[in-house]
Amino acid sequence: MRIVVSGGAGFIGSHIVGQLAEAGHAVAVLDSLDRMSHPTADAAALPAGVELHRVDIREPASWLPLVDGADAVCHQAARVGLGLDFADVREYVDHNDAGTAAMLWSLHRARFRGRLVLASSMVVYGEGAYVCSRHGPQQPGPRRSADLEAGRFEPSCALCDGALTWRPVGEDAPMQPRNVYAATKVHQEHLCAAFGREHDIPVTALRYHNVYGPRMPRDTPYSGVASIFRSALEAGRPPVVFEDGAQLRDFVHVDDVARANVLALTAPEPYDGPLNVASGHPWTLLDMARAVSTGAAGSHRPGRGRALSPVVSGRYRLGDVRHIVASPDRAREVLGFRAGVHPADGLARFATDPLRAAI
Repeated sequence: MRIVVSGGAGFIGSHIVGQLAEAGHAVAVLDSLDRMSHPTADAAALPAGVELHRVDIREPASWLPLVDGADAVCHQAARVGLGLDFADVREYVDHNDAGTAAMLWSLHRARFRGRLVLASSMVVYGEGAYVCSRHGPQQPGPRRSADLEAGRFEPSCALCDGALTWRPVGEDAPMQPRNVYAATKVHQEHLCAAFGREHDIPVTALRYHNVYGPRMPRDTPYSGVASIFRSALEAGRPPVVFEDGAQLRDFVHVDDVARANVLALTAPEPYDGPLNVASGHPWTLLDMARAVSTGAAGSHRPGRGRALSPVVSGRYRLGDVRHIVASPDRAREVLGFRAGVHPADGLARFATDPLRAAI
């Protein structure tokens, strides 16, 4: 197959490209190597024979020559994370929404008939799924600053104000984005789904949970929380955990995320719709910080032999959610995907994984 991968020189994209090339596929990469949202992409991480085109993905002319005749397109390029503050809104919309629109316009002009796989995110759900013992399933609204200031981090039932119990969220849950990044991922899904319906082609939206692993960017406000904790430890500082550290997340290794993409691109029968990509093993942020800290203490880095205990700060970000844990069942059923790296093993290794340094 000839497969076009946008953002293919970045963190997740480079792992996807590596697995595709190893399987014998011809791969063309579009990447801006944009230094604003992440460190310089390491083109040396791309296998020999992979085409690398340094282009602006917001320009249709960047796409047209490459998608003409392609068997599949894997759209990874995006501005990620929460960023610094709402002032980033134009950058997020410009890169994520306009970049996706340029791709779809080009696919339309090229009469593309292959598969389209989109990198989406668990952030589209907002809060995860909850149940009240008295009133059944509940979908909490956005958290209030007054509650967070008072240390009331857990959502409560809107009908009785009682405690809620989290449960895994499935792909059929409503999308309720709580920040700018999340809103752009919802729009990307909607745009791609509209394209797929009009052109009768399968579109798979892979909703990644918290991805970590080698070549993750570091020392940037757009990094994931695992990278931020790792950078603090390398600087001799304890990781700072927001709220009370009991927030639940699913940490999924980048090798598993790349494998999910390869399956979606090459499985005998394409899947049309969203799929959670997760390890299936939820961890609290505090436990994740402890795992990375313990792994760093056992390495040959400064501070070896002495784990720096995470600091629980009580700080919060209004755009964050409390618990978001996925059900990985559908991806297993339709793609045969199961995560191969347990967070207990992967996060310990992550303490010494090579990262991409900021410039």
